[in-house]
Amino acid sequence: MSRLHVVSGKGGTGKTTVAAALALALATEGRRTLLVEVEGRQGIAQVFETEALPYEERKIAVAPGPGGGSVYALAIDAERALLDYLQMFYKLGGAGRALKKLGAIDFATTIAPGLRDVLLTGKACEAVRRKDKSGRFVYDAVVMDAPPTGRITRFLNVNDEVAGLAKIGPIHNQAQAVMRVLKSPETAVHLVTLLEEMPVQETVDGVAELRAAGLPVGGVVINMTRPEVLDTGEVDIAANGARRGIAEALAEAGLRGGRRGAAGVTWADGLIDPLLEEAREHAQRVDLERTEHAELAGLDLPTYELELLPEGVDLAGLYRLARDLRKQGPI
Repeated sequence: MSRLHVVSGKGGTGKTTVAAALALALATEGRRTLLVEVEGRQGIAQVFETEALPYEERKIAVAPGPGGGSVYALAIDAERALLDYLQMFYKLGGAGRALKKLGAIDFATTIAPGLRDVLLTGKACEAVRRKDKSGRFVYDAVVMDAPPTGRITRFLNVNDEVAGLAKIGPIHNQAQAVMRVLKSPETAVHLVTLLEEMPVQETVDGVAELRAAGLPVGGVVINMTRPEVLDTGEVDIAANGARRGIAEALAEAGLRGGRRGAAGVTWADGLIDPLLEEAREHAQRVDLERTEHAELAGLDLPTYELELLPEGVDLAGLYRLARDLRKQGPI
């Protein structure tokens, strides 16, 4: 079973919400989950309706259900992570803080963006490997709210990114240690999508890139799904604009209701064209979603679906999504 869950997706697909719901879903029966943010957007704090997260692991939620576990959260800051790194490998202490005041840390992470990714992923991987005094893992699972699909492979493939920076030494060793975790069975990269053309295409391309880089792909989460109001036959009728059949059905309903006017026009006549337009739009959406669903099925990956919450995703909605994920089996 995976212990590091990396969640990515095209912007607007709700990947942060899905990452938060997944962290809650994994924190069952007393388990401890760490939810990690790496982009500095404070998206996790917004989803959980709490104050901005500091650079420290903080308990932010208790999972629902009997024996519910705990969800901790951490907003990883590249600058603070570099200070930790300098202290860990070079014992710089106060000298590291002096470098920060001089702007050297910003300079280093700007000219070497690969180093920044090593620091961010390294912090998450350290949490995956961390054990307490009894030898047990501190966290049963770590969930990372990662960068979007378009750059997720480059973000995770830190070994290649730092190859030009360091052939040997602590940075090189750190990158290799990170890659051992990221390419192991402990890790699964999940992609969040909508049943729309562009998000699905980015998901397909992202899966291909991850596989080519040897990174373990977990599952696809189809977010914000909507129910099909019409069955297959009704969709076909709506798509063909069968005005006469609908008019007759509505007229019959009007007759049964005894609401025919003096000129023989039923109360339903004025509804036919607007209803037909809505039906056609629904039929087109259903047809598109079926096509995109088939495209995702071709990836041969586990698929999970989360429904659209019309009222928006508040804290109660987040717990609802977590329950829905848990019902769909292990992820």
